[in-house]
Amino acid sequence: MGRGDLTDAEQKRLRPFLPVSNGRCGRWRDHRQVIDGILHRVRTGVQWRDLPERFGPWKTVYERHRLWSADGTWERLLQQVQAAADAAGEIDWDISVDSTIVRAYQHAAGARSIRPRRQAQRGRRGGTPGRDSVAESRRPPGGGGAGGEGLGRSRGGFTSKVHLSADGRCRPLFLVITPGQRADCTQFKPVLEKIRVPRPGPGRPRKKPDSLTADKAYSNGPCRECLRRRDIRHTIPEKTDSQAARLGKGSRGGRPPGFDEDRYKKRNTVERAINRLKQSRAVATRYDKRGYVFLGTATAASVAIWLRA
Repeated sequence: MGRGDLTDAEQKRLRPFLPVSNGRCGRWRDHRQVIDGILHRVRTGVQWRDLPERFGPWKTVYERHRLWSADGTWERLLQQVQAAADAAGEIDWDISVDSTIVRAYQHAAGARSIRPRRQAQRGRRGGTPGRDSVAESRRPPGGGGAGGEGLGRSRGGFTSKVHLSADGRCRPLFLVITPGQRADCTQFKPVLEKIRVPRPGPGRPRKKPDSLTADKAYSNGPCRECLRRRDIRHTIPEKTDSQAARLGKGSRGGRPPGFDEDRYKKRNTVERAINRLKQSRAVATRYDKRGYVFLGTATAASVAIWLRA
């Protein structure tokens, strides 16, 4: 077993949730060998073609990762690992949210636009009904230029931004990928809506944290209103200009938002979660052209963190 490969215990935890071949398209290569190859690439950032031979054909490893990124398998694996941790009472639901800039490598640009193709018409004039319909792509939305693939320009240059929530034990919960210039507050609601931890047996998945901590980037009316509507306790510092505008209105400005300094000290958990996530070189620098593939890369790194934390 190489450095960074799955242990027997980790493989045992993942085995019940791995996809099963339908038997009609041939046998799949052993999941453990392929996952070890994916995690090796995520950890080292090596090109797919340069994967060591012990992981099998590099094309097989890449296609498995691309497929699981497209159909949401990596996100389902992350949810199931979190569900097991939640059932054991190992999740601290005092969460924090933040974002981080990821520098995009030059080869991350230039993804081809995904255009629907029309099937050729055959038979009599006018074609057979359904033959000339637009073929739908099996890939997630994207392909609309750099913005559609989560690439943009910011102070760091050609970048992407990873928005995430983290539990109180410095582990990423769920991730959202956007272009690098996208403001943090615009993705606050999508990040909260992605929190979904299944429960063992019957029952709805858990979507509501005990409390939430965020920095001044999320200090605006829509973010606070979203938290109040969901009845989530939160600690977000007030911006200086917002405070000055409120005081300038006198009694009409209303009361200042509540702020707990002791609870705000725990916001470093999301920063530490980002540091753990960026120990994977394929996450710290984006090499993937497609946005959904890069999201799968970051999610695979999160699965490894949850298995080994």
